[in-house]
Amino acid sequence: MKKDFYTAAADRRSFYAISKEKVTSDEVIQELIEKAVKNTPSAFNSQSARVVLLLGKHHDKLWDITKETLRKIVPADKFGETEDKINSFGNGYGTVLFFEDTTVIETLQSQFALYKDNFPVWSLQSSGMHQYVVWTSLELEGFGASLQHYNELIEDQVKKEWSVPSNWKLLAQMPFGKITAQPDEKQFLPLEDRIKIFK
Repeated sequence: MKKDFYTAAADRRSFYAISKEKVTSDEVIQELIEKAVKNTPSAFNSQSARVVLLLGKHHDKLWDITKETLRKIVPADKFGETEDKINSFGNGYGTVLFFEDTTVIETLQSQFALYKDNFPVWSLQSSGMHQYVVWTSLELEGFGASLQHYNELIEDQVKKEWSVPSNWKLLAQMPFGKITAQPDEKQFLPLEDRIKIFK
């Protein structure tokens, strides 16, 4: 029986132990990405979110690019741990890349000067919602995922490799795959310290 949304939200974690084993079809993955992009809100209905889904050899290539980029800047005696971490992402089934279209944001800034400083903030808020919807949707399908940020280090190579428009700004990478080990139990701060209710 498939999980309901709130169960998936509770079970959604950062899973680093993932494998390439198939959990569902590529068509289902594509469909959940399309639904997330179409239905997640954005300020002024700007629809500035852009997503690239990498599967198979494309997923592997992304993490090869990331590893070789890091090899150039991480000291050799410390690279082993970095390599293991990147390999853990590459061990997954696929990666979702999250971008924002800067042209959309700049156009809104020129059209609505009063809110000029807010549009980049609202853009990031919308991207965060897209990331959460995709992450929870992957959880619903039985995948484990995590959110990574190697943005500035790999953005130019990513754009070149997959012909991504120059006005798309890379914000996050989400490797996902079949869960092979559970993370430690999550700790929660008391809700009474985080929520105020007035009746």
